[in-house]
Amino acid sequence: MRTAIQLWTLRDLDTPQTDLFGAIADAGYDGVEFAGVDDPFETARGMDDAGLLAAGAHVGADELRADPDAIAEELSTLSVPYVVVPYLDSDHFADAAAVDETAAMLDDLALAMDRPLLYHNHDHEFVPVGTETAFDRLVSETTVGIELDAGWAHAAGRDPVALLADLDGRVPVVHLKDMTPDGEPTDLGDGVVDLPAVVEAARDAGTEWLVFEHDDPEDPLASMERGIDVMDRLLDDG
Repeated sequence: MRTAIQLWTLRDLDTPQTDLFGAIADAGYDGVEFAGVDDPFETARGMDDAGLLAAGAHVGADELRADPDAIAEELSTLSVPYVVVPYLDSDHFADAAAVDETAAMLDDLALAMDRPLLYHNHDHEFVPVGTETAFDRLVSETTVGIELDAGWAHAAGRDPVALLADLDGRVPVVHLKDMTPDGEPTDLGDGVVDLPAVVEAARDAGTEWLVFEHDDPEDPLASMERGIDVMDRLLDDG
C-alpha cells in the first residue's frame, strides 16, 4: 500500500499548495489526496517536481452534477485515479427511502465519470434505518466504491476492521484517522483506534492507498510528520 495525506489537514497553513509538496515528499509520503485545486496545470507540475502521486480527489456531489466533464478533465491533468464524494448531510440518510435515493444518485454520478467514484463516510451514516444502518444499506444499494474513514466509523461505534472485511474489493482508499475516547480526531497514534488491525485489514481487503487525515490539527506540520512516522511503522510491521 502507498501512503498519502489528505490536503484538508494542511488547509490552515498560510502556504500555497504547491509549496507544500516538497515538505510532504520529504516527510516520506508517496502522494496526496486533494480537497480542492487552484490551478491543475501548476499543481501537476509541482507534484511532478516533488515526485508525488495523486491518491484521489474530494469533489462535492453538486460540483460533479454541475459539470462532470470539466471535473474529469481537471482530474486527468492531475492523474487522479479516484474521485471521492466527501460528504452528504444527514438528510440523505434519514430513512430507508432516503438512503435508496442517495444510492441511486451516487450511481448516476458514477456513470457520468471516467474514473471510479467512491463515497467517504463520517459518523452520521451509521444511524439505524429499520433493521440495519444507513451505511450498510447504502453499501448494499449502490455500486460505487467506499473510501472508509476508520476514525469516523470507530466514533460511530462500528469496528472498522469488520467493515473492511465486509468491503473486501470495494475499498481502494482508506482514511487512517485516530480518535479520542470522546470521538474527536487526534494525532495518529494518540487515540483509541486499533491502527495496526486497521492496516492489516485494509491490506487484506485490497486497499491501494492509506491516507492520513486530521480534521483539526493544532500543529498541521507536526501532525503530518507524526502521521507518516506512524504509517511507515505500521506498514513495516505488517
